[in-house]
Amino acid sequence: MATYLTPNRHGYSVRFSPFNPDRLVVATSQYFGLAGGGTLFILDLTPEGKLTETQTYQWSDGLFDVVWSENNPSLVVSASGDGGLQLWNLTAPNTPPVTFWEHKKEVYSLDWSRTRQEQLILSASWDCSIKLWDPNRQSSLSTFCGHSQLVYGAMFSTHVPNCFASVSGDGTLKLWSTLNPQSPTSSFRVHDAEVLACDWCKYDENMLATSGSDGLVRGWDIRNYTQPVFQLKGCEYAVRRVQFSPHHSTVLASVSYDFTTRIWDYKQGCDALETIKHHSEFVYGLDWNTHRKGQLADCGWDSLVHVFTPKCLDNYN
Repeated sequence: MATYLTPNRHGYSVRFSPFNPDRLVVATSQYFGLAGGGTLFILDLTPEGKLTETQTYQWSDGLFDVVWSENNPSLVVSASGDGGLQLWNLTAPNTPPVTFWEHKKEVYSLDWSRTRQEQLILSASWDCSIKLWDPNRQSSLSTFCGHSQLVYGAMFSTHVPNCFASVSGDGTLKLWSTLNPQSPTSSFRVHDAEVLACDWCKYDENMLATSGSDGLVRGWDIRNYTQPVFQLKGCEYAVRRVQFSPHHSTVLASVSYDFTTRIWDYKQGCDALETIKHHSEFVYGLDWNTHRKGQLADCGWDSLVHVFTPKCLDNYN
């Protein structure tokens, strides 16, 4: 396992580069995101398996999420507590970021479209809205209003063009078409609690996972919401992120406020394959490395970033 300490910064989001298997970006905040500034860390994995800091970028408010561009290995976009988005060019470290200002409250989640045809960004905010952006334009393309509580996440479908899902403190999962911002194409109550995250299965265009403040991870077939396809139990507190494996269709990872990272295979039952306890605070950030089978990164409020391969995945080819 490789570990990096982000001193006096609390980790909110970590992402592997889609272009470089040894590069990560980490979004952090001072004072648990309640006050102070934020720092982006660009980290590289050395051949010896150590994490080293190659660049840092400062922002005047806490940073809650970050994503890589899907068509330019030098661009990342971050989301901050002041309602802004910041587009950073890593090849011009002394140049201020391009900023996007429209949200009225904290921006908590970002996603970058994975289709080659278009390069678009989704931002989800505590102002109860989702916005769609072209990174080359200063103003948003569309605003999606429909949630009655703050929006924790919005994720583009990996298979269906112009489709994305959003989850909110109102307990619902909504599906949207980017072509119709007026209203969602469908809306379903998926937890009797706040819904903190969602992710699309990489192998089944109709399957989504959600996680909530009830400590549950649930799987859904978007053609039939009457009951979950699966329900995974074991987390003692809220599940902050859930993510399907890019290499195994039934494997997921989750991170929780119970200080754990858990690996699941929903075909193997409702209990975790492995529970990893290498954080001493809330775990917030989670990402699979698409270039290396089984490799994960996580980060948390204890200022630690870990890159590791869970033992339970040794048996998966």
